[in-house]
Amino acid sequence: MAPVRSGRGVLVTVLAVTALAAGCAEPREESAAPAPPPPDGLAQFYTQTPQWGSCAEFTGPDESLPPAAECTRITVPVDYADPAGATAQIALSRVKAEGKDRIGSLLLNPGGPGMSGLSTVTVGGGTAVAERFDRVGFDPRGVGASTPSVACLTPQEADEERAESPQANTPEGIAADEADNREYADACVERTGKEFLAHVGTREVVQDMDVIRAVLGDPKLSYLGYSYGTRLGTAYAEKFPGNVRALVLDGAIDPTQDPVEESLRQAEGFQQAFDAYAADCVTREECPLGNDLSTAVKRFRELVDPLWDTPAATTDARGLSYGDALTGVRQTLYSESFWRVLSLGLTELSQGRGDTLLQLADLYNGRSEDGTYNNLNDAFNAIRCVDDPRITDPAVASRQDTEYRKAAPFMDDGRGTGAAPLELCASWPVPNTSQPHEITVTGLPKTVVVSTTGDPATPYQAGVDLAEQLGAALITYEGDSHTVVLNEGSPCVDNAVVAYLTELIEPQPGLRC
Repeated sequence: MAPVRSGRGVLVTVLAVTALAAGCAEPREESAAPAPPPPDGLAQFYTQTPQWGSCAEFTGPDESLPPAAECTRITVPVDYADPAGATAQIALSRVKAEGKDRIGSLLLNPGGPGMSGLSTVTVGGGTAVAERFDRVGFDPRGVGASTPSVACLTPQEADEERAESPQANTPEGIAADEADNREYADACVERTGKEFLAHVGTREVVQDMDVIRAVLGDPKLSYLGYSYGTRLGTAYAEKFPGNVRALVLDGAIDPTQDPVEESLRQAEGFQQAFDAYAADCVTREECPLGNDLSTAVKRFRELVDPLWDTPAATTDARGLSYGDALTGVRQTLYSESFWRVLSLGLTELSQGRGDTLLQLADLYNGRSEDGTYNNLNDAFNAIRCVDDPRITDPAVASRQDTEYRKAAPFMDDGRGTGAAPLELCASWPVPNTSQPHEITVTGLPKTVVVSTTGDPATPYQAGVDLAEQLGAALITYEGDSHTVVLNEGSPCVDNAVVAYLTELIEPQPGLRC
């Protein structure tokens, strides 16, 4: 799956499909235009030849790629304004097209930001996507197997931070939280380097994507992005509209939203998902929230609030902290398929045990069984802080905290004071490189946005708004999951998307699945 991750403080069946979807328009005629020339000063990057080989050194202890996968790294400038300066290496994975009628490459991104994209080469297996495209995944700069890698905390420090008791929003607690954020930012500078931290954002990644397109030999880009991957796709369309062949954006981020608005809409989305879970749970025997929907939030808080002071026992020595419990709960709300796991975790918690929720929090935080971490969280923080404007006004931070609690009462610990600490990005050592704005693009072919009515992380309206800005076809999926294309078993969605990607057939106007 492809989560839009929560920040520090306020802040998871593929089908054989037909080539045509009922009611679709005629296919768009493919252009035979040659590949665009490399931008000035970048020819050495655009014309490099990738050396594909084994993926063994590219994956961590909890990761695997299919036997048919190949991997490589390509070189890009750290700063595109200084192509003669320092360079970075972008890790790529590939599974070649299985059929003879190959179109080209389909570049995929799972979201995050900060998630490794190498395993996305499995997306679309058993469909015409696998027959006609080389499926290509990539780790964005600073992420996973790409080098250099964003690094902030050691595994021991990450465990210690997760185990810490939360601070109340008293003057002392606020000061402690803000000091912790400054310490974290300093560690990122020390272990990653300030210059690289300044160039890990969406602004640079979309330029890397165009280098990838050229290196793969594709005159135009075909792309499927989930969650934060929709931000990448949108920014690519804005910068390189003439280089787009096909673009599918699933679980959309609205580029006009500032961090405060986005976090509040996400809070509403997670409350909606929790309410849907609770409504289902109370109809079942032995629901850990009881059998009265009106008291479900109260019962949930009775289960998690004691963890503020006393962690729940777990099989290993760490115990389940308050923060990890909420992280584990949020992990299960990304998809209805995880609801039974959530019930198991909450039932265990009612018995004083926290193993299931701790395992979920480990999964979310990228912790392996051997105690090591991937760099998902550190990369997430670095990318988010360089992408978005900072909240530096304590009054705005306080208003955000108050409104977040109202929007998501199941997340409200009841300890709000009307004040709140400034979040991590207020202490970030490099300026942000993007601003919220409405997208206006000329020369962009028809694209597709997919939005789910009950999506907790990227709420439905964001997809509606993005489709309008891009002039894209909108596919509405009625469900309670974060993203759907080729991962939730919806033939209605998948048929339309595969027909678009392979034949450039636009989905039926107003398609609802």
